Amino acid sequence: MSTAPTLNGQVIGQAHYATRALLDGLLADEGITFHQAVALNATADGGDTVERDGLVARMTSTLKTDESAVLATIAELTASGLLDALPGDVGLVALTEKGRALQSRIKAGTAKITERLYGDLPAEDLRTAGRVLTLVTARANAEAAGR
Repeated sequence: MSTAPTLNGQVIGQAHYATRALLDGLLADEGITFHQAVALNATADGGDTVERDGLVARMTSTLKTDESAVLATIAELTASGLLDALPGDVGLVALTEKGRALQSRIKAGTAKITERLYGDLPAEDLRTAGRVLTLVTARANAEAAGR
């Protein structure tokens, strides 16, 4: 009988990269990058409109990337007609029709991947894993902030 490994960074990393490979395949089929998908999702989460500065802060914080990379991503999405800078000096960006349609397809594709990977796992196991990983993330973020 095999025993499950104890949760550690290597196990978390292997799960992340295996899952990410599936997501990257979906995104490649749609012709966008991971960072672009994150920006579209974050904008959709904001009701299809988000403050540019808030989007930059959210992406730099969660993706551990620098501001210039996020600004480049926003510029790419704007140039491709997926995001639109709203007129005036309000600093808002919004999903276009094309962006909303793409984000919806990505969301649906991600839901299918999620169902295949997690659908038959016990709910209590998923809640436990969620609590543990949330705590590990908070601790890592706090330690990184203290450096």
